[in-house]
Amino acid sequence: MLTLYSFGPAANSLKPLLALYEKGLPFTPRFVDPRKFEHHEEWFKKINPRGQVPALDHDGHIITESTVICEYLEDAFPDAPRLRPTDPIKIAEMRVWTKWVDEYFCWCVSTIGWERMIGPMARALSDAEFEEQVKRIPVPEQQVKWRNARKGFPKELLDEEMRKVRVSVDKLEKRLAESEWLAGDDYTLADICNFAIANGMQHGFAEIVNREASPHLLAWIERINQRPAVREMFARSQSEMPARAPAPAA
Repeated sequence: MLTLYSFGPAANSLKPLLALYEKGLPFTPRFVDPRKFEHHEEWFKKINPRGQVPALDHDGHIITESTVICEYLEDAFPDAPRLRPTDPIKIAEMRVWTKWVDEYFCWCVSTIGWERMIGPMARALSDAEFEEQVKRIPVPEQQVKWRNARKGFPKELLDEEMRKVRVSVDKLEKRLAESEWLAGDDYTLADICNFAIANGMQHGFAEIVNREASPHLLAWIERINQRPAVREMFARSQSEMPARAPAPAA
């Protein structure tokens, strides 16, 4: 039995969610509502003591960290459709891309997302309500991030993160001008993990992700969105989860 706890089909939660659909694995989705700070509730911290999604429960064994979950599914279900190459060189190339998105691409996009979406959510709380929520966050660095979002991130930091976003878009555009997929001829976890962060940038970062500035990146986003598993994932997720505000990206 597989149960995935997530914020739904966006950012890091999207990675294992899409991997499950692409591999055709039956699972129970458990959507954790960030508006209610459910990921900081005691019941969820018993599942993941860090109070973060996504988290996968496989027969009582809890796997955390989005990319790790995706790799775990490859190892645990080798007979399901593969999202990881078989050739060691291609596997390494795939992992360079998943490492890059985890350590660079995700974080700069996340900071901008926190400024635009989480900041207003945090400022809508009274001082007492905010402090009550912050003290329930088990990771000190996340407490700091919530405080920074509430007061607004410094302009110098936002400018630097936007520079990194542009570097990321340029890197993806250059690679996708050479190849249909990021790690070679096949669609892999490299594409899924980067798509989880890049999808929607054509709206939120339209000045740099558009048909004139980044045509290959935009075509890749559109190509993935047309995959049957992706269409099914979004359709089912929208029907299974309540309408709610966007979640933190990390």
